Amino acid sequence: MSHGVESIVFQQEADYVIVGSGSAGSVAAVRLSEDGKYSVLVLEYGGTDIGPFIQMPAALSYPMNMARYDWGYGSQPEPFLGGRSLATPRGKVIGGSSSINGMVYVRGHARDFDHWEESGAHGWSYADVQPYFERAETSHGGAEGEGRGMSGPLHISRGPRENPLFHAFVEAGRQAGFETTQDYNGLKQEGFGAMEQTVWRGRRWSVANAYLKPALRRDNLRLMQCFARRVLFEDGRAIGVEFSRGDSVAAARARREVIIAASSINSPKLLMLSGIGPADHLRDKGVEVRADRPGVGANLQDHLELYIQNACLQPITLNGQLGLVQKALIGAQWLLFKRGLGASNQFESAAFVRSAAGVDYPDIQYHFLPAAIRYDGKAAAPGHGFQAHVGPMRSKSRGTVRLASADAMDSPEIRFNYMSHDDDWRDFRHCIRLTREIFAQPAFDDYRGEEISPGADKQSDEALNDHIREHVESAYHPCGTLRMGAAHDPQAVVDPQCRVIGVDGLRVIDTSVFPRITNGNLNGPAIMVAEKASDHILGRTPLPRSNLEPWINPNWRESDR
Repeated sequence: MSHGVESIVFQQEADYVIVGSGSAGSVAAVRLSEDGKYSVLVLEYGGTDIGPFIQMPAALSYPMNMARYDWGYGSQPEPFLGGRSLATPRGKVIGGSSSINGMVYVRGHARDFDHWEESGAHGWSYADVQPYFERAETSHGGAEGEGRGMSGPLHISRGPRENPLFHAFVEAGRQAGFETTQDYNGLKQEGFGAMEQTVWRGRRWSVANAYLKPALRRDNLRLMQCFARRVLFEDGRAIGVEFSRGDSVAAARARREVIIAASSINSPKLLMLSGIGPADHLRDKGVEVRADRPGVGANLQDHLELYIQNACLQPITLNGQLGLVQKALIGAQWLLFKRGLGASNQFESAAFVRSAAGVDYPDIQYHFLPAAIRYDGKAAAPGHGFQAHVGPMRSKSRGTVRLASADAMDSPEIRFNYMSHDDDWRDFRHCIRLTREIFAQPAFDDYRGEEISPGADKQSDEALNDHIREHVESAYHPCGTLRMGAAHDPQAVVDPQCRVIGVDGLRVIDTSVFPRITNGNLNGPAIMVAEKASDHILGRTPLPRSNLEPWINPNWRESDR
């Protein structure tokens, strides 16, 4: 496959060409164009995000299951999960995955970013990244004096928590001996408390709404719907992006840099199609090798989770709102007033806890939901129920993204190797038993019926392992496939300025650059990375480092709580 640019027609031109309008691409587009000095062109394959399926928070299960908004990817059969293929939704719409995600906002733990720095991402410690989280957000309800932003584009809110089950969950955690926290995105992540969401005035507050759409009024920022096929090079420097629209192929020239923000699945695919990746794999697929980077498409990580579900003795759960009439009333109230059950993602209580003594910061996450229902919107059982989504945060399993062929239109081959490390099984069994302990606390006495899933009969390690193998699901947090590290590290793909190692004029700024997955949902850290990378791209001095000290449990050596 030739990489000559002689026959390419450059239809478009800008100082910066960005591939992808998602959590990273939209942020960079706004920051790079805001002083009016540079022109920015954003290439996005997906279409409009207008309509209730995306904008209504409670409708979150719909867009991630719709071919119109989702790339429709799935993993290769997972050998440790009985050959199951797990869905891997990625946003194919303005706003990218921030337009189809669950709208949960988690920064991650301070120690996550200190680990990034220790693994070679110099300048990405907590002290370095905290000011960029602050710059991005306007916090409604965050703890005072704990580094929460008050004037950024991204509004972070909390649900009303009107259902008593939200409070029962937090109280049960306290009764079990765990910490509570006023703000897990402040200095104290550890504990039970309110969950935060990217919802503002009853609408999904995606990066499209928060950043991109208001900025498209600028003369120097353009959005173009097209399919990015490969990066074009001249004398070792990226000079543009080849794209297709319908049957025609053309290109956009980048006078300064090409910036890839196409997701942890599509960004490595695009680099490999452009000749950057593991040389043997590229040759095998008929792609001319431009830079042999074995780390491209490696280091794939994700969070898995289980739903631990209980019947509820009182008819107060969302399972009573699943009929057509109730859904119509919820929809009407939302359409008219942006209020009611439609205006929340229903994840309104959360917890971050440690799995064992000797673990210094949380490695288990809980989302609590006052319903027994799956992501695809199907009820788990007749009657009423509640559930906790739970999973370990730092699995040692690693996977890959590889090309299926040299045809840019072919979906990539995604192999997570979920549950390939023995510790994953131990950690998940602990998550199930810990959730049972929390649901058994007095706070749930008035509500607790029988256990729906896994079911009280499943107690042995073997029975729990079987349940995990059959029912564990992705939390949809893929990352790490273009790892950031020192320029001399053969497994690193981008340096700490997010520049692709081995070529010039090309950067990657999305979740694929994460050296290791962060604690919790990834939309917040993805936005932070793009905020910080934008300063690197513009050659600006980074924001002053934070001197805030995160809270670490003084009993961490002796106890899990």
